[in-house]
Amino acid sequence: MGFELPTGTDPVSIRKRIEAMEMLLERSFKIPGVNYPIGLDSLIGLVPVLGDIVTTAMGAYIVWEARNLGLPRWKIWRMMGNVGFDAVLGVVPLVGDAADFLFRSNTRNLRIVKKHLDKHHPSSRVIDS
Repeated sequence: MGFELPTGTDPVSIRKRIEAMEMLLERSFKIPGVNYPIGLDSLIGLVPVLGDIVTTAMGAYIVWEARNLGLPRWKIWRMMGNVGFDAVLGVVPLVGDAADFLFRSNTRNLRIVKKHLDKHHPSSRVIDS
């Protein structure tokens, strides 16, 4: 397939999996003409009820991986709050669909994880090009 995710439990492998999930959910496509990135969170979220359940579960995966990294409880709760807020907004018709474009809970959670890893596991840091 040309693209493999690491299966290890080390910080570098977990970081790569979280980054890949965030990319898939938030920035995997660009709207033509506008060049605005969207992901599966916005597209699947258009499907009533089931779409919100699926995207919430995918967002919860990022929180689960962060827990495996040993993030402090307050950071895990903050990440769960981001996913929960996104899920609650997703329940409201039209408002939830618009919120998926604007409130990127998975990007916020990735930022929390990266900040933690950069401080506590500097060897996992990747220089973005």
